Amino acid sequence: MTRMVLSVVGSDRPGLTQALAAAVLSAEGNWLESHLSQLGGLFVGSVLVEIRAEAVDALRMAVARVDARGLDIRIAPAGDVPQAEGEALQLSLVGQDRPGIVNQVTDVLRTLDANIETFATRIEPAPHSGASLFHMDAQLRLPVGVPMTELQRALEAVSGEVMVDIALALAVTRPV
Repeated sequence: MTRMVLSVVGSDRPGLTQALAAAVLSAEGNWLESHLSQLGGLFVGSVLVEIRAEAVDALRMAVARVDARGLDIRIAPAGDVPQAEGEALQLSLVGQDRPGIVNQVTDVLRTLDANIETFATRIEPAPHSGASLFHMDAQLRLPVGVPMTELQRALEAVSGEVMVDIALALAVTRPV
């Protein structure tokens, strides 16, 4: 069995996820994981499937039929999943929206060689003022030997600069 990643972007419409699921199933593939959403008025996402190596061409043909209806789908072999080492952390951030928040926070993470395993952001109106609040949620993995306190100090240094509240905690990891 081989694992393939489908990257999807296109006009949203009812039944799109089912059309992708039917394409995977028609090639005798198994839908393993996915992240699908509406973003900027488009349907975007990624799907990890497992399929027999000799059925990859059948998957490409089945996906092409979905693609022909206004969806851009790319298929690539999945990489090897490295053994997770280091501390898994959950990062939550909230603050008034402004340009540069993601850049500054991810620069801190890059400086410490922290790996971002999941990353999601959204804008929501503040409860009383209606001002735009920026929310970031990420699961990170610190390199072995880098303590959570070092990341906490580095994030606190930028939190005042970008005017956000940051919470860092040990992540709840799921069993493999």
